[in-house]
Amino acid sequence: MERIRLLLLDDHVLFRESLSRLLESEPDFEMSGHCGTSGEALELLRRVAVDVILLDFDLGEDHGSQFISSARSAGYKGKILMVTAGMSAMESSYALQMGASGIFLKHNSPGNLAKAIRIVASGEMWVDQRVIRAMADGVRFGEEQSIRQFLTEREQEVLRGIFEGLSNKEIAAQIGVSESAVKATLQQLFQKTRVRTRSQLVRIALETSLGTPRK
Repeated sequence: MERIRLLLLDDHVLFRESLSRLLESEPDFEMSGHCGTSGEALELLRRVAVDVILLDFDLGEDHGSQFISSARSAGYKGKILMVTAGMSAMESSYALQMGASGIFLKHNSPGNLAKAIRIVASGEMWVDQRVIRAMADGVRFGEEQSIRQFLTEREQEVLRGIFEGLSNKEIAAQIGVSESAVKATLQQLFQKTRVRTRSQLVRIALETSLGTPRK
């Protein structure tokens, strides 16, 4: 029996350790490893063979779509299945465009996850029905643009830099201001958008169409 080699990337230790044990009990699964950060996962991909990456979307200071881009750039050609508590329609669409092979929501059973992994490994897509319905409903562009109109040009530039995975220092160099100015703008963004982490700001960037790569 040919085994499916898995890599799990999730920043919640208890979840990934318990899920790894469950998956290892399947006769056709083999755990190549599990990681808590994108950096650890990219390093592991250089050393071990992986058929399917199980990827959480919200990785604390990082986000899943950013990892997909990094993994593809590093030469990973295998499958990627998002295993997440939830993603918006825009986030789901973007992840699939970036090269994810499917989206699995964590409220489902381990048995369904095993099924989804096998389907994705075979070259097919798996997208949770709730995600499909959300994507079918479409993005509420009017609401998203109403968020954008309250952001200054500098706030939009900093938000775009955060989406691109840049540090405060790198954003400062890119837009030609001091690092302290970027930090001040970042605090303004947190206040205006009512979020608390950079990964949540990435979500705002996607939903306000600021996730479009620079030309």
